[in-house]
Order: sequence, then C-alpha cells, then structure tokens
Amino acid sequence: MNDRINSIFKEIKAEHESILGKRAFYNSNAWRNKKEEPDIMRSQFAVDRDRILYSGAYRRYHGKTQVFSFTNMIDEEMTNRNLHIAYVSQISRTIGKYLKLNTELIEAIALGHDLGHCPFGHDGESALSRCCEQNDIGQFHHNIESLHIVDHISRKGKGLNLTFQVRDGIISHDGEVHNTQLIPNTAKKEADIQSYITAKKIGEDIEFMPATLEGCVVRITDTIAYIGQDIEDAIRFNILRRDELPKEQAVYLGNTNSQIIDTLIKSVIVNSFDEDFIAFDTETSEHLLALKKFNYRRIYTDEKVKKSNSIIYRTMPILFDIYLNDIKENNRESKIFKHFLDHKNPEYLDNYSPAERVRDFIATMTDRYYNEEIKAYLLPWKG
Repeated sequence: MNDRINSIFKEIKAEHESILGKRAFYNSNAWRNKKEEPDIMRSQFAVDRDRILYSGAYRRYHGKTQVFSFTNMIDEEMTNRNLHIAYVSQISRTIGKYLKLNTELIEAIALGHDLGHCPFGHDGESALSRCCEQNDIGQFHHNIESLHIVDHISRKGKGLNLTFQVRDGIISHDGEVHNTQLIPNTAKKEADIQSYITAKKIGEDIEFMPATLEGCVVRITDTIAYIGQDIEDAIRFNILRRDELPKEQAVYLGNTNSQIIDTLIKSVIVNSFDEDFIAFDTETSEHLLALKKFNYRRIYTDEKVKKSNSIIYRTMPILFDIYLNDIKENNRESKIFKHFLDHKNPEYLDNYSPAERVRDFIATMTDRYYNEEIKAYLLPWKG
C-alpha cells in the first residue's frame, strides 16, 4: 500500500507545484533546525500546519480576546482570537491563490501567527510587558512569544520543530505597523531572528520583513482581517454608529467589513501580481491608514474600552507576583505547577528563569482562566 500512496502523493505534489508561480516558495526548499524523515502524504508546510492546528495553544485561541475584553463572556458573537485567525487564513489564502504563491505555507503561518497572544489582547500584552520589564526579562511581544511557543513550550517543552519559513513568518508578522509595500528579505537566517528577539526585548524599534512573499501576504492580511471587523464589533458593542465612519474612507473603501475586505484584497492582488513584493496602491494605502487612525481614536482608546481594560493593568502585576512567589516557595498546589510546570520537560525548566516561566504561563491563559484565577486569589472565600 505504501508504494501506491507514494505514487499518488508524488503525482499530486508535482501537480500542485506546477501551478505555483516562479516567485512562490517551494516545499522542497524548506528546512528545519532538526532534520526529519519526510512525511509520506504531506508536504513540509502541510505538516507544520497540522502541528499548529492540533496544538494546545491553537485550541486556546477560542478563549482569547481580539479587541473588546470581557465581552465574549456575555456575547459569544463578538470576535475572538480564533475568528480572527480564521479570517486571516481565508483571506491570505485567497490572495496567495491569485498571486500563484504557496498557499500551504501561507496557511501554516496564518494559523500560527498569534499563538503568543496573552489574555485580553493588546492591553493584556502591554500589562504583561510591564511585569516582564520590572522582573528584568525584557519586554513582552506576542510575535516573539508565538515563536517561543512553537519552539520551546509546545509538546511539553520539546517544541514543534517547524520549518524556518513558517517560524519566520510567525515572528515577522506585525499588523500594527502600516506598510504600503512589503519586500521580503530572502537572505534571512536563524541568527537574524535571534538578533531581532534580543533587540525587541530591550525596546528597539526595528523593521523586520518576512523572508518569503507568503509571509508578506499574511502580514498585510492581518490588517485586512481586523480593520473592518473591529468596526463591526464596535457597532455591536454600541460605541460606534455606522454613519459616524469617516465619509471619504467609507466611500473609497466601503462602510461594511465585507466591502472593506473586498477593496483591500483587490488592491493587493492587482498591485502585487508578478511582482517581487506585496503591496497596496498608494491611494488605497492612504485611506487604510486614515481608517486605522479613526479606529484607534474611536475604538481602541474609547473610554468604555479603557475602563474595562483598567482591570487588566491592576491585576496583572498581582497575579505575576503570586506565581513568582509560588515558584520561589515551591508551592506545588499552585496552578502554575499543576497546569504548566509539572507538564514541562527538564530542558524547558532548566533553560528559563522563574520570571520567564511565569510570563509563559500567563501568556498561555485564556481570558476566562485568567479571570477565574483573579477571582480565586482576590475575592473572599466563603466556606
């Protein structure tokens, strides 16, 4: 039977690669830090995709905030991190198909790019980063933590041993930075990733382009996936009305999520086809930037949102210190032991300090788990 499977796979693999454009990254050129025997039925990027898809970190996406903290506990139709990942995967594969790029590589990057997001989205990230700096382990950045999860936390600390191209795409995504054009740095090496991590942890603001066009597609799609959806969620959350959207951007980009996505996808395809870069046209990029600024002013810094997120900034250092003390006192009843450290191999435990272990534990939490831990420690117990 294996001979027949090999024959079928070889035929399908050749057919798949024959439709890739000359600028696509080919599966045969992928590499891993630890060499493995090739899978009989799956390409290297399909293996990576499946490893991410079946990881514990991926399953926890569903319980993590996208923008509006605590709302998923009362309204399950508000966008969570899992939905955002699905949108990024779908949109980026659509773009990749029309640009004749490797959609298996795109999908693997898309599914893994936000694994390191801690509970409560970017506000949770900011609060956790403060704690990390106060404990001398450098700033916290979710893209760095995403790579750390697939490299050193998953599978009890062994890591997933993903290809360099997927790992690079994961750490190189940045939906917060506005780029009209993304040109891949095809000469990147492992040392470049490690240098970037060191620089970011000490607060340096450096540009870090993906190594592949596929990575660039996911990076530009990250913005496409959230910009209109955040507006829809803000309208649902009653902090914005549709008629309040800036008229110029509403006319050019559209005033619904589907219209905005349609406009942005078409711009990327038209301006990136047969090119060595991924890009919007200048006019679309300018309108997108204006809409980003509107979202920041009216949604992300809204008083209602800030009031909710103030809870995170008050409680994060409390929880961080509790877990740090539990490690110091070897409190084996603590959740950080029961739900995290007791399930890690000696290699992880030996290589990371107590503060780094606390950082990793908090980063893996869902919103609900974090909330329950806060209540357990801070609310009076009635027996």
